[in-house]
Amino acid sequence: MGAGGYLVRLNGKVYEAIAAFIAHRQRCNLYHSALEVGVPDGRFVIESAPIRDERGRERGVVAEGPVGTRWAGRFQLFRYEIRRWRGGSIPDANEAVSSPVRVANDLARAQRVLELVPSVPTPVWGRDEFHTGDMWNSNSLISWLLVRAGVEAEQIEPPSGGRAPGWDAGIVVARREMGPRPSR
Repeated sequence: MGAGGYLVRLNGKVYEAIAAFIAHRQRCNLYHSALEVGVPDGRFVIESAPIRDERGRERGVVAEGPVGTRWAGRFQLFRYEIRRWRGGSIPDANEAVSSPVRVANDLARAQRVLELVPSVPTPVWGRDEFHTGDMWNSNSLISWLLVRAGVEAEQIEPPSGGRAPGWDAGIVVARREMGPRPSR
């Protein structure tokens, strides 16, 4: 997680140091996920990030949510946006490790991911409001979209020695919304 500048890196290192201490494990590298989806209509970038300015429509913003606490979310500084950005870019893509990772090569799934973006849950970022045992964040958004579109997100793992906090939260919430799987 080198994206977002010095403050994001520092906060990530502090968070991971505390989480590792509590869990009695070694520190890991943290990863932030985003999607790039190509369809005949164009290429789209899907991600969650802090709100930069009032020009969200230009970045394809389809939803917003609070960061930290609902109360603080009244202020733009403590809000995140979810983008489905045609022709957009992932600002920190040059810092990506072991990527890109192709998760599907199916036009129907790609279209489904794009359709689902505006309906993604927007709980408080960094909290576990859905009681999944994992906080909600940008990784939750991506894993939720993949599961809802029929991609086996459980099979996707971060690079060796790393973890993607929030990934499991998205999977759990998506599976709950989809209901029980039929038995074979």
